Amino acid sequence: MGFRTCWKSRHKNGPMSRSYRWVRPGLAALLWMCMILFACGTEAVGETKRVIQKDGEFDVTYNDTVTSENQTIYAFNHTISRNKTEGVRVSVDVLSDRLDSPILFVVRQKQAVLSFQVPLILRGLYQRKYPYYHVGRTLCQPPTLAASETQYFFVDVSTLSSQGTNYQLRVSRVESFTLQTDKKFSFTASPSQPQYFKYVFPDGVDTVIVKVNADNKFPCSVMSIQDIQCPVYDLDNNVAFIGMYQTMTKKGAITVQRKDFPSNSFYVVVVVKTEDEACGGPLRFYPLRPDEIIDAGNRTKTLDVVVSPAINSEVYVIGMLFCLGIFLSFYLLTLLYACLENRRMKKKREVFQNPADMSPAETASLLGKNGDGKIPASPHEYGSIADNASTLSSEPITDSATSTDNNYGYMERSLDSIARSRQESLSSVEEEDYDTLDDIDSDKNIVRTKKFLCVSDLARKDKRVLSKKYQIYFWNIATIAVFYALPVIQLVITYQTVVNVTGNQDICYYNFLCAHPLGVVSAFNNILSNLGYVMLGLLFLLIVLKREIVHKRALERNDINALECGIPKHFGLFYAMGTALMMEGFLSGCYHVCPNYTNFQFDTSFMYMIAGLCMLKLYQKRHPDINASAYTAYACLAAVIFFSVLGVVFGRGNTAFWIVFSIIHILATLLLSTQLYYMGRWRLDAGVMRRIIYVIYTDCIRQCSGPMYIDRMVLLVMGNIVNWSLAAYGLIERPNDFASYLLAIAICNLLLYFAFYIIMKLRSGERIKCLAFACILFTAVIWGFALYFFFQGLSTWQKTPAESREHNRYCVLLSFFDDHDIWHFLSSIAMFGSFLVLLTMDDDLDTVQRDKIYVF
Repeated sequence: MGFRTCWKSRHKNGPMSRSYRWVRPGLAALLWMCMILFACGTEAVGETKRVIQKDGEFDVTYNDTVTSENQTIYAFNHTISRNKTEGVRVSVDVLSDRLDSPILFVVRQKQAVLSFQVPLILRGLYQRKYPYYHVGRTLCQPPTLAASETQYFFVDVSTLSSQGTNYQLRVSRVESFTLQTDKKFSFTASPSQPQYFKYVFPDGVDTVIVKVNADNKFPCSVMSIQDIQCPVYDLDNNVAFIGMYQTMTKKGAITVQRKDFPSNSFYVVVVVKTEDEACGGPLRFYPLRPDEIIDAGNRTKTLDVVVSPAINSEVYVIGMLFCLGIFLSFYLLTLLYACLENRRMKKKREVFQNPADMSPAETASLLGKNGDGKIPASPHEYGSIADNASTLSSEPITDSATSTDNNYGYMERSLDSIARSRQESLSSVEEEDYDTLDDIDSDKNIVRTKKFLCVSDLARKDKRVLSKKYQIYFWNIATIAVFYALPVIQLVITYQTVVNVTGNQDICYYNFLCAHPLGVVSAFNNILSNLGYVMLGLLFLLIVLKREIVHKRALERNDINALECGIPKHFGLFYAMGTALMMEGFLSGCYHVCPNYTNFQFDTSFMYMIAGLCMLKLYQKRHPDINASAYTAYACLAAVIFFSVLGVVFGRGNTAFWIVFSIIHILATLLLSTQLYYMGRWRLDAGVMRRIIYVIYTDCIRQCSGPMYIDRMVLLVMGNIVNWSLAAYGLIERPNDFASYLLAIAICNLLLYFAFYIIMKLRSGERIKCLAFACILFTAVIWGFALYFFFQGLSTWQKTPAESREHNRYCVLLSFFDDHDIWHFLSSIAMFGSFLVLLTMDDDLDTVQRDKIYVF
């Protein structure tokens, strides 16, 4: 106390008095540190760990024991050269099954350090633990710049277990570490013994395909392509950290380009997963205790790898020229046919202008006139509204229940009156400003319920109104296409970017054995093959435009055939069909940028639209006045697409969904059948059930009478049988590919209606011209071949990516196109041919008056 007082009195006012406050704690801390180091040193002297150093030799098995008191270091050296790379593999076996004190192995190299414990604990889903007592790892071999260099590496073995643990260590050379081009190499791998090999691009080869195959589906494995750098990520929990990778069962293939690897070489890494769930295999029951150790069993898999050169730039050019050449040939054929047709029509006009050898009666007959020079006209003319009661037949229209023969006589009208009506129809009108038969609704009921209808009966509305009505089909689908395409483009670009950045090849379901990259696109050939839809859709639009121009010119010169004969010409639906075909090609190309579960609707949406528009066009041919409006049609198609999405997302194995869908399918079929049978002359209201019961009572119970409209009844009965059968099949089998199932329903109904139309056309005494007949035969043959290639099934997003790759196949055409690309070629041609059939199948009626053309 006295010393402290003396010190304080001596330095109270000196400069050291302020620094003393900092010196005193520092001295205390220094003293405390010295005491700790002394104690630790004493303890270390008492527990010194013995380090054992050994010179290791290759291909020698070392049986040793390690405890917490000793550490063993094995020193190895080997010579590497710039032109030859040898792999070095370290294999370890632990002879004890104790998990509480694992052995740590550390391999120290010049440019890398590899460490792992044995038993090796690998985790699966839900943090399951799988122990492995045999571990084999290949050491990373960094490239050397010297012609020859001796490198050293050390294997340190240590543990914290106080009890001795026996182990076996073996270091060996991998003689076939470098893969050779087109030479198959077989090897075995397991979760704790991954394998990887090196491949160097040979001169003149810029792209190769790395293919890994296995005889057994399971265990699930992963193949990865990584750059030559250390460390190499070759365990299940880190193989996805770098490079390109994909899961596989029996097949795996990755296309590798030289430009992605500056060293002109890469590693092929193969890892066996701890569980098979990623490849569609069974998943073990979750353990009741989260920390429970699960025996993984034998998960050794035998595989073989081969690296083959991919196609060169010449094959790309040949493939693109082939694709363009096929579809440009259709343009040339169309141009040639148009020239021949114009030449034929020119000769025909010359004959009419110079009728030197024809009598006046023959001339009048060719011009469509009667013997007295008057033009026969249908009482229910098309294209204008007649005055007063002139629209009615010269004979009264009898009730459909008692009349079986409708003879409508002819109106005599001069060409001047027809021209005047035509000029009036050219004026601009709106549908809501024009009376569309609302004031003669009773007459509409009488006409449409006759037993035998003619086209003139259902072509009574003004042509200007109907033309605007059907043009809405085109403008609506064009608007839908724009708004649909923009987010699609953005999404697929994002998908492709994610694939390129992450290297995850499981995102997209390609045919990896025939996927040729170009730029940032992974499968350029699958996109290019969709060019046919766009080019042929555009060609169809040009053909329709030419027909419309010819028809308008005929109307302007008051051609009687254009005014009063043939199926009424409305081109709006044809334009919509051509636009839909082009959009199908565009969206299918977008889908094939990265085909997967989340963007499947890009490839199918416009297929539904094409099927629906074709059925509407077939119905419109004979029912122009009562065809569905564009808004109703597209609303129904939107509902179909909506159910398609629901079915893919929720329908797989969901019984409740299939029951609801089947009920909706059957009800929709019944409602549509009723609408078609009564030509729209019925109402769905509160009294519909009472009317149904009344009809059943009067026609089936009170007296048994057959259907009034036999032809329609036959069609609708067949349609209901087909649709009820499809609904029953879906409910019983519940197919996984709901989108294809829904498309099959649409196609079956379209084919049924088309077959009925052709049969009824021939039954009515009409004929099919040579061009239309040739189109039908050509289209049928092409559809047959197209469906064959469609059902090859090169990939499917209904399964896991690894299972989908089991269906991958090699290219079959020009070493550039696969089976699905051929499906694109043939189906685009078949759709184009189908459109031409619809366009030309009624050309034989162009000179037949509409009151002579039957409705069916």
